[in-house]
Amino acid sequence: MIPAFDTAPDLRDGVRLAARNRRLALGLTQAELAARSGVPLGTLKRFERLGEVSFSSLLTIAEALDASNGFHHLFPQPEARSLEELERQAKPPKRARRRG
Repeated sequence: MIPAFDTAPDLRDGVRLAARNRRLALGLTQAELAARSGVPLGTLKRFERLGEVSFSSLLTIAEALDASNGFHHLFPQPEARSLEELERQAKPPKRARRRG
């Protein structure tokens, strides 16, 4: 299987189209989704047309479309290849000390 090499614009277009298609499948107008999500109608229209939206607004739109579960898997942990790596992943990262 050949891995996919989507660029950022490819991913952006995929997300905006998926959101638009989900909105339509749920039978919502842009105005209804804007009201349901609290995202301004102009912002929602720009997102569906160009894919431009803040991450916060994207999360709000996804939540209003009952589609926010995918964000939990956005940055998965790499698979541990040894017991040492598994233990390191289980520990919370240490904060760096501020130099004064």
